[in-house]
Amino acid sequence: MPASKAKSSKRIAVYDTTLRDGAQALGVSLSLQDKLSLAAHLDDIGVDYIEGGYPLSNPKDRAFFREVRKLKLRHARIAAFGMTRKPNTRPSEDVYLAALKSCPVSVMTLVGKSWDLHVQKVLRTTLEENLDMIGDSVKFFQRSRREVIFDAEHFFDGYKHNPEYALASVLRAAETGADLICLCDTNGGTLPDDIAAILKQVSKEVKVPLGIHVHNDSGVAVAGTLAAVAAGATHVQLTVNGLGERCGNADLTTVVPNLILKMKKQCLRPNSLRKLTELSRYVAEITLQPLSGNQPFVGPAAFAHKGGMHVHAMKRDTRTYEHVRPEDVGNSRRIILSELSGAATILAKSEKLAVIKDRKLLRKVLEQVQDLENEGYQFEVADGSFEILLRKALGRWHQFFELDHYRTAILRRGGDEPLTEAIVKILIDGHVEHRVAEGDGPVNALDEALRRGLRPHYPAVSEMRLVDYKVRVINPKQGTAAKVCVIIQSSDKEHQWGTVGVSENVIEASWLALVDSVEYKLLLEEDKEKAKKCRGKKAQSP
Repeated sequence: MPASKAKSSKRIAVYDTTLRDGAQALGVSLSLQDKLSLAAHLDDIGVDYIEGGYPLSNPKDRAFFREVRKLKLRHARIAAFGMTRKPNTRPSEDVYLAALKSCPVSVMTLVGKSWDLHVQKVLRTTLEENLDMIGDSVKFFQRSRREVIFDAEHFFDGYKHNPEYALASVLRAAETGADLICLCDTNGGTLPDDIAAILKQVSKEVKVPLGIHVHNDSGVAVAGTLAAVAAGATHVQLTVNGLGERCGNADLTTVVPNLILKMKKQCLRPNSLRKLTELSRYVAEITLQPLSGNQPFVGPAAFAHKGGMHVHAMKRDTRTYEHVRPEDVGNSRRIILSELSGAATILAKSEKLAVIKDRKLLRKVLEQVQDLENEGYQFEVADGSFEILLRKALGRWHQFFELDHYRTAILRRGGDEPLTEAIVKILIDGHVEHRVAEGDGPVNALDEALRRGLRPHYPAVSEMRLVDYKVRVINPKQGTAAKVCVIIQSSDKEHQWGTVGVSENVIEASWLALVDSVEYKLLLEEDKEKAKKCRGKKAQSP
């Protein structure tokens, strides 16, 4: 049975339109491989429908419908998107409907006009002809035994302007065999209470299941979607991370956990909510659209605690400042270090190593953090640098290498591209490593020269990579003599960490952050080796 026909009011069908509506977002362009890979991720998490695109719009979408069949999806059904027939044209003669019909999928999503303004000003046809266009197009696909979803475009604007005609448009779709009517707030201007009230009115007249599709132009797409479900909608159309034209669509990563955890609705596959954060970050990566730090449920700051009072309360009961458990949505709790932190924050951050029982030492570390942040350091995004600071305070740190000197040079001749070279001389256990490297800028060259010197002694540095580099001016009134804060994000196969450096010299600030990044990786390797030896001793003991 199609998800749209499910009888249980607790079951909400999730229709993902990231590949079509989401791809219309400013700055987003998905390759064929991106679309196929994302479809596999969406199927894995358990969405009911994946809208693949518009078959006649471009060769990529046509190729997607052909290639997606090879994925052998386990749960999701692929939907093709298209418009009702053109005015004064038979369905069998309409090239757009023909392309849609030839698409090898079992679900057809037809969009039709339900606002008389659009019928008269955009389509430039009569109101009755538009109703015939809707009915003829739905029947055209019903004869081919396809599931038909009718998207009533601009429905809420149309209903507010001419409720009789808006209602007539969805009744015609229902009467001619549409399996589901999705009411669309295409301009995103309808408030949640109005969405709920209108949907309730429509449900009294329309006897097929109703869905909801809300844009975010008023910043209430998620609220409008949840209000529609509370009013009786059993189908929600969403995009991952709220991608979409203009201000975007209702965000799957916010709507779905609210449906499951707060409204006790059934959607997705069992336990798949734990993959939500991974899905969100994957989409951010392939679309080159960075996640908002404070994105609910899946954002890096969604479960981040910075204020000392908050952290103190969290140590006693996590419910004090968390509305759900981070692990339920695949996210993790973060304790943030800053000048606002108190002793409880230092204690919480130090648990990985050893709880600091010496109150004087605890106060010393806290004062050091506050002094460094006053100079421009930002430990809230530099957990690697903070752990190094903490290990030094605990006496659990040693120097991996000693710097003799580094030097960078930039050479530019005429109109040629500038060339950057770095020289690094370091000492490791009495051995001198003197290395030269070229790079895309001085920081990249320094990074490569340093690693060349370290690799013979610490091969693990080859596993790490720099994934982000940011520079912030601390005291801009000083002009070119201002201090800068450099933050580097690094990762390996298992971890991601941040490090920070501050100096009046941007190269020196970068070097400080770079050294912390490398040393943190080497500390991780040491911890791994110690854990392995510990497990070996336990296995050998009788």
